[in-house]
Amino acid sequence: MPTTVRVLTSSEAHILLNVAPDVFDGPVDPRFTAEFFADPRHHLAVALEGDLVVGMASGVHYLHPDKPPEMFINEAGVSDAWQGQGLGRQMLDALIAHARTLGCVAAWTLTEAENTVARRLYTSVGGLEEQVQIFVVPLEGNGGPVSS
Repeated sequence: MPTTVRVLTSSEAHILLNVAPDVFDGPVDPRFTAEFFADPRHHLAVALEGDLVVGMASGVHYLHPDKPPEMFINEAGVSDAWQGQGLGRQMLDALIAHARTLGCVAAWTLTEAENTVARRLYTSVGGLEEQVQIFVVPLEGNGGPVSS
């Protein structure tokens, strides 16, 4: 059976009940899945082997008062047994095509400098690599701002 790649609709959250190992960073949580699919700005492309999700790429399109819509590609993952088949590229192509239908003028993402696989994938879909510095502000535990 050939692997198919497509963007899920808001009524297809149930598809994430059958996911191969290592597609997501952790177990799929039904609460977060429901919230994700309830928000029309969240998008998920999947690679399906029958009814088994073997890959995913997620994104969110957003607006800003001084910019047209853009798609932030959050992450992509392919189960180990299906890597090397071009599924990452196909899912990003599907997500980017979907972003165009939403009127997005750009799609962007970021990854670690040492993640050569991701960098090669993002370059393959036309990504232009730029040097940036990311700042992460932890909001749980003791990672919040220091008060004086």
